[in-house]
Amino acid sequence: MPKSAIMLAALIVAALGVGASEAGAQGLAADGFTLANGLEVAVLPDHRAPIVVQMVWYKVGAADETPGKSGIAHFVEHLMFKGTKDMAPGEFAKTVAANGGEENAFTSHDYTAYYITLAADRLPLAMRLEADRMANLVLSDAVVLPEREVIIEERRSRIDNSPQALFDEQIDAALYMNEHYHIPTIGWEGEMHGLTTADATAFYRAWYAPNNAVLVVAGDVKTDQVKALAEKYFGPLPQRPVPDRVRFAEPPKVASTRLAMTSPLAGTASWSRSYLAPSYRLGKTEEAYPLEVLTEILGGSATSRLYRDMVLDKQLALGAGADYDAQMLGLSTFTLFATPKKDKAAEVEAEMDRQIDALIKDGVTQIELDSAKKRLAARRLYAQDSLQGPARMVGETLAIGRTLDDVKAWPERIAAVTVDQVNDAARSVLDNRVAVTGLLLPEPNLEASSPLTRPRATESVQ
Repeated sequence: MPKSAIMLAALIVAALGVGASEAGAQGLAADGFTLANGLEVAVLPDHRAPIVVQMVWYKVGAADETPGKSGIAHFVEHLMFKGTKDMAPGEFAKTVAANGGEENAFTSHDYTAYYITLAADRLPLAMRLEADRMANLVLSDAVVLPEREVIIEERRSRIDNSPQALFDEQIDAALYMNEHYHIPTIGWEGEMHGLTTADATAFYRAWYAPNNAVLVVAGDVKTDQVKALAEKYFGPLPQRPVPDRVRFAEPPKVASTRLAMTSPLAGTASWSRSYLAPSYRLGKTEEAYPLEVLTEILGGSATSRLYRDMVLDKQLALGAGADYDAQMLGLSTFTLFATPKKDKAAEVEAEMDRQIDALIKDGVTQIELDSAKKRLAARRLYAQDSLQGPARMVGETLAIGRTLDDVKAWPERIAAVTVDQVNDAARSVLDNRVAVTGLLLPEPNLEASSPLTRPRATESVQ
């Protein structure tokens, strides 16, 4: 969402006198049930328009891949559009388009999701199509090998031609010593060339089962209607044993890492420092909500600490902020980043060090906390103004083993965060220099002895 929209939403919330809890909770009506075969179903009724979004989330992602087979989760995402026993390759997309709909998919380290948006009266079609490929995907060399060239070319265009994307891979590889998050979602090219039809078939059969999936339907529907359709189309699919999902413990980090990279393709310099941090599921999970508030205080808007200090006041950078995602199955990262102006990278790093030291020493204020909560509530409110926004909130949550209650309780949990909790979480994560710092420069420069990075993209879209 544009920063202007976020700020406007915050002003609206404040002007109306709506608290963070009430604002964030508005509009999120959700029901849930589980079919006999283990398929989790969530229904989010929204009758403003005769449209539905259907999403199917599989509890598998790039971090679940067998070593040496990097990219297979994303590869199978592509292959899911190829064909089944009853549908020829390419017919899935043509059928959705012929009915006025849109479809796509994306892969992360922790899940793979597929979605269809179309008129509400076409929901039975969407269910039939998705249930069919959940159980009946047909793979052969004739469809797999050409698609392998497609994902390799995607890597070259999206990663190899992007200095920032290449550098982000290096950052992740340095930050995660043991966890599979150090492997890119799209895969390493050397391993992608070796992916076979047998590999794709084995991955599909291991993970693509109703008892390892979440069906989310949002839009002009009723829960009873969705339940009847889900029973009809997904209910007959048999459940199967699914591998355990493992997120590996990180050994203690005892040394900081500094990375530097220069590239003539880099338009501007970028600097970042990334720390391992708890998520909702792993580590000191009680720190997750305070860290979300801290992220907003440091870098969530044009009034945030880092933007105000480095961009507006000292004019050292074109942008500055913080990035954190608690919605992960394993440990997350907390990243501070900036886009230094020409020849200002060293000054940006020195100022970031000063900001970190001040945060650890003095903490945040009640005024900052209250303002951040209002902005978070406003952002949540705006995210719920679309069909896919709430569907995605719910799908991500259930795909990592959390519940609908966790989604509904988020506003109250954010509203309950205290100054002391934010300060304790900040000191827990940032009160050390054991981090990965990086600097990406547009051309060879003496400042390359400094470091940099910016938040990585965790998602691969078809």
